Amino acid sequence: MLCYGKKSFQIGRKLQFRKGFSLVIEKPGKVIIGNDCFFNNYCSVAAKNKILIGNGTIFGENVKIYDHNHKFNRFDIPIKNQGFSTGSVEIGNHCWIGSNVTILKGAKIGDNCVIGAGCVVNQDVPSGTILKPSSTIWEKIKIIPK
Repeated sequence: MLCYGKKSFQIGRKLQFRKGFSLVIEKPGKVIIGNDCFFNNYCSVAAKNKILIGNGTIFGENVKIYDHNHKFNRFDIPIKNQGFSTGSVEIGNHCWIGSNVTILKGAKIGDNCVIGAGCVVNQDVPSGTILKPSSTIWEKIKIIPK
């Protein structure tokens, strides 16, 4: 695990991650990861503001989470010199984030969601939702009675 920053990272019990996990926190950023979370190969989390991940959430391979983006509204200044806009990212409890998902600033994913492989998320996803790639197709999870 690659981690930068001090006093800006809190983790719960039983955090698991596989090879290539990257965590970058720049001041005043903060990352909080709940209990029993799992990150598969080559996931990365980059915070300049705040990223919260709930309990029991699992991540497929190559998931990227960013709470910031480059500013790019000036043609007279190179993009790399324009700074960043920041927001927050919240991921609820017991979610499954599929492989190759990108989660951007402003995303708030509720509890018990499934985010399909390859999705890009930058807005609210209500609890109990399946989000499929290639469009904003929402499907409510069907609860199977015991």
